[in-house]
Amino acid sequence: MLTWTDVTVRIRRGNPPPPRRVERSEAEWQALLPAAVFAVTRHSATERPFSSDMCGLFTPGRYHCACCDTFLFDAQTKFDSGTGWPSFTDPAAPDVVAYHGDDSHGMIRVETTCAVCDAHLGHVFPDGPPPSGLRYCINALALKKAK
Repeated sequence: MLTWTDVTVRIRRGNPPPPRRVERSEAEWQALLPAAVFAVTRHSATERPFSSDMCGLFTPGRYHCACCDTFLFDAQTKFDSGTGWPSFTDPAAPDVVAYHGDDSHGMIRVETTCAVCDAHLGHVFPDGPPPSGLRYCINALALKKAK
């Protein structure tokens, strides 16, 4: 299980190698993905809060990257953060989510991306519940729910 210290170390020293890589051109991603998913995952857009039913979905299952289908989060780590985006306490594996410092929009945050295909997922914050204390605030459009 990752901690906030682990996240900040990865920002400074680099992320571990991913389990595999999926690389496509901008045009290939655009042809493969619906426009809204493309905007969020390839151009770091943010969907409107509370715009997805996924926020209130708490059935067992797995959440995969909408771009490359990498297993990113397990429903067992999902919680209701009240923020309007699906939230998780821990990624499915330590090498599937990458962390990057983000000082856009006049804020200092930690961006999360899919380590396999570089899709923008959302951000992680140190205000989540135990046991990790992390809140992965993820755009629903960046995820696919699998059983």
